[in-house]
Amino acid sequence: MKIAVFKKCMQRFKFKLKSLRMPYKKVVKPSHRKEMAIAYKKTQKLSTRLVCQAFSISETCFRYKALLCDENAEISDWLIKLTSTWCNWGFGLCFLYLRNVKGFK
Repeated sequence: MKIAVFKKCMQRFKFKLKSLRMPYKKVVKPSHRKEMAIAYKKTQKLSTRLVCQAFSISETCFRYKALLCDENAEISDWLIKLTSTWCNWGFGLCFLYLRNVKGFK
């Protein structure tokens, strides 16, 4: 009786070791998992917590929405102007110019 229990325990232990040794491969990008989680929540009407656990994303990631401001468009226009007039300027010079000369934060 004890030997059978011991064998079962060893089999479980070996299975856990094998699963830990397997290399983790990202099949789906996190942004795509978020989209799938949102679609699944709409169709299945499950709680946010369960959907986030099922798709391995945090609730913060699930609820996050990027806020765009008007300043972003203005900065992108300035970057296009700077890179077209000063072709040899890298990111650092453009950043310093916009921050120090034009007053962007």
